[in-house]
Amino acid sequence: MRTIIRAEHLVKNYGEFAAVKDISFEIREGECFGFLGPNGAGKTTTVRMIHCVSPITSGTILVNGLPADVDNRKIKAATGVIPQEMTLDTDLTVFENMMVFSKFFDIPRREARKRTDELIAFVELEAKRDNKISELSTGMKRRLLVARALLNKPALIIADEPTTGLDPQARHLIWQRLRLLKNQGTTLILTTQYMEEAQQLCDRLVVMYEGKILKEGSPRQLIDDEIGREVVEIRIEAAEDARLIADLGPLARGHERAGDTLFFYCRDGRAIQKKLVEMDLPNTVYRPATLEDVFLKLTGRSLVE
Repeated sequence: MRTIIRAEHLVKNYGEFAAVKDISFEIREGECFGFLGPNGAGKTTTVRMIHCVSPITSGTILVNGLPADVDNRKIKAATGVIPQEMTLDTDLTVFENMMVFSKFFDIPRREARKRTDELIAFVELEAKRDNKISELSTGMKRRLLVARALLNKPALIIADEPTTGLDPQARHLIWQRLRLLKNQGTTLILTTQYMEEAQQLCDRLVVMYEGKILKEGSPRQLIDDEIGREVVEIRIEAAEDARLIADLGPLARGHERAGDTLFFYCRDGRAIQKKLVEMDLPNTVYRPATLEDVFLKLTGRSLVE
């Protein structure tokens, strides 16, 4: 696959505050590339520079060979954005919001009506076509933002935390629609703080923290490299750590203590599981490793405001 976006030594400062600190990455055509991290990690700042709405302090971004400058209308015209914020006009209906937005891309009215009807159906909002935005649920508004981002038939879609605050049903519907778009050849950029979302959608991703990229790879690769395949959690007093680490540590590839829990990371947890049965320890959990384990291992388990 050819590279559609290339960023090199990207920096973004707001006064003396460095929001993005010398990061480099490549995004390939037709993949879903994720920026995973907590609030304040630099995810949205990075995609705003890709989409030419925030000037770059230093470094470069090329989108299809074009520099991502704030006045590059060609990049904007070929990009669809699902914003983190609710940017719908609450005084207009679902249909009217779509039609007004189509004017930003100079889409002829007849074609705009056709695309609007198709996209409203695509996100399953036909029954709400003539409802005002104030009458929609949060999930419906999010789905409308997905539809609106597709009006200009973009080759690149930026989804900035598209399922924040949604219930599981709405979240899964948006995931299904984004996967369908990727399967049709659209390149997706996803920012998210939901580990399951990144694992569901991303072909590759970077883990960001405090403006830096900590790791890059596929979800499966990152889990295998950093954790293994399985995690054993033992809720026990810290005073018992030395004994347990001596008994179980040789059977694991790593361990750490967080709060009231001792974590063991394993390639194959069956040996530890057998040992735990022999030791008859209560309050143990044996489960598959996830991206959340990777993220917490890389960034720490303490709450950062």
